[in-house]
Amino acid sequence: MSEPPGLDGKDPGPGWLYDNVTETIETTNPLTAADRCDRCGAQAYVRVQLPVGELLFCAHHAREHAPKYSQVATHVQDETDKLLAEHGAGAGAAR
Repeated sequence: MSEPPGLDGKDPGPGWLYDNVTETIETTNPLTAADRCDRCGAQAYVRVQLPVGELLFCAHHAREHAPKYSQVATHVQDETDKLLAEHGAGAGAAR
């Protein structure tokens, strides 16, 4: 059994993780150029806080892995809007 037993010794059943995890309320620091994607080493624009630890992703890998990490993340800090600001793309830019 991969899930921890309940306090009364019974199987907690599905959903035990979400019942026992509370979202952190502390303010997350902005990502900087020193923060690197855990997947490829590019500049990170997304921080995924997990019940234990965190992952950093570039915009590409954040999109690729979003279906997986969104199921277990306690908080996602998305700063991909910085990409537009850093590269001079305006609101009317073609996509």
